[in-house]
Amino acid sequence: MALRFVGKDPESGDHGSPAVWVDEETRDLVLQGWKADQPTTGETSVDVRLPEHESVIRVPKRMVPLLREALDVAELDQLR
Repeated sequence: MALRFVGKDPESGDHGSPAVWVDEETRDLVLQGWKADQPTTGETSVDVRLPEHESVIRVPKRMVPLLREALDVAELDQLR
């Protein structure tokens, strides 16, 4: 597996932060984000059951451009 790093939260400095990668083989997006708090997790489970092996994360709005770039990378490479 090879992950292509797209970027990280521009306001995070030198420590761990929300980030996004694209798996170069499967074209899946790989996200690192803040663990959602209980109220957020509870609200999401109204729409979709949260299995034990999954998690809800938050990615800050300021990372939307990075997510768009990651989506473009995943889709563009599929068209080749």
